[in-house]
Amino acid sequence: MAINLELPRKLNTTIDQAHQAAAEIFRPISRKYDLAEHSYPVELDTLASLYDGLAETGQAGAGADGGRSQEKKAKPEREGANINGGNMQSVMNVIETCWGDVGLTLSMPYQGLGNSAIAAVATDEQLKRFGKVWAAMAITEPSFGSDSAAVTATATLDGDEYVINGEKIFVTSGSRATHIVVWASVDRSLGRAAIKSFVVPREHPGVEVVRLEHKLGIRVSDTAVIRFENCRIPKENLLGSPEVDTKKGFGGVMQTFDNTRPLVAGMAIGVARAALEELRRILEEAGIEIDYDKPAENQHAAAAEFIRMESDFEAAYLMTIRATWMADNKEPNSLQASMAKAKAGRTVTDVTNKAVELTGTLGYSERLLLEKWARDSKILDIFEGTQQIQQLIIARRVLNKSSAELK
Repeated sequence: MAINLELPRKLNTTIDQAHQAAAEIFRPISRKYDLAEHSYPVELDTLASLYDGLAETGQAGAGADGGRSQEKKAKPEREGANINGGNMQSVMNVIETCWGDVGLTLSMPYQGLGNSAIAAVATDEQLKRFGKVWAAMAITEPSFGSDSAAVTATATLDGDEYVINGEKIFVTSGSRATHIVVWASVDRSLGRAAIKSFVVPREHPGVEVVRLEHKLGIRVSDTAVIRFENCRIPKENLLGSPEVDTKKGFGGVMQTFDNTRPLVAGMAIGVARAALEELRRILEEAGIEIDYDKPAENQHAAAAEFIRMESDFEAAYLMTIRATWMADNKEPNSLQASMAKAKAGRTVTDVTNKAVELTGTLGYSERLLLEKWARDSKILDIFEGTQQIQQLIIARRVLNKSSAELK
């Protein structure tokens, strides 16, 4: 049976709007804010207002509900029919905006990774309450990186409030977002099953932004260290169910990654496409032809490398589309989400670094954005789980092994 890989026409508006923003707003200010780390890009406020208005009419990328309300509207009458909903819309959006600048995309108000976390596990009532917030996501701590089960931050129930204590690092938009989705344990004696996510206002007693990090790439996006000290929040701010199910583990909170990993893969695809387009332009100006009708080994070495990288790019793109489609159609996509994230993360670092290498002095200088894309790309291979973590998850799914059986 033939497979139709053409995107539905209803996504064309999202793609066109995002590409226009990337070309006319992001690209022109990309270098400016790369050189002015921690300066807030005020140009994004107008764009965020426009996106907010479009989202109200269902014409822009998903917001805090992850497109759940749009999916309900778009639900087909025929049982079993395909849905391309909020997740696909969001991925198409970030592919285009990250073609412009990934750091600026991560700096967009009300488009934080915490919003995807809310969409993944929030109840319908919580979606109404937190539908207009800008949410950062706080998982990583000084004592661990990719092992999300090693959370040491605690949330202790005291009457009608949870008291949160702990320190989080590498919080994207941690000093700018209005709210923070914090991972903490409600009972450390029960292990990973007791890890829950909580929505905490950033400007709240007991919340302190300790510092902002200086980084290799995505310099326009602030990355914060945040300390929570006897921070009290209403018990209703615990996302999803407060019940601790030791049999289920913390699968509910890990659902976050099934939504955000294809999104990060989409970011990587956008940066990789930008680098490939720029490399093609430079090669053609140098008189190097890329001939798809001729074996790669019979072409210029640079052309052969371009064809290799372009094939990796296409594979990453298709894997991301598949994982995203599965999320929209409520199919378990943990395996596919990790495959897409691993492939896209590896591809974008390969493509951007090779583009710098092949273009020589020009690529290494600040005359073009190639060297910036090479710096920006590395984080896309790290956050939301490194290569090693993704491969471990893939192995567990393929071999049907638990985390205890395969470490």
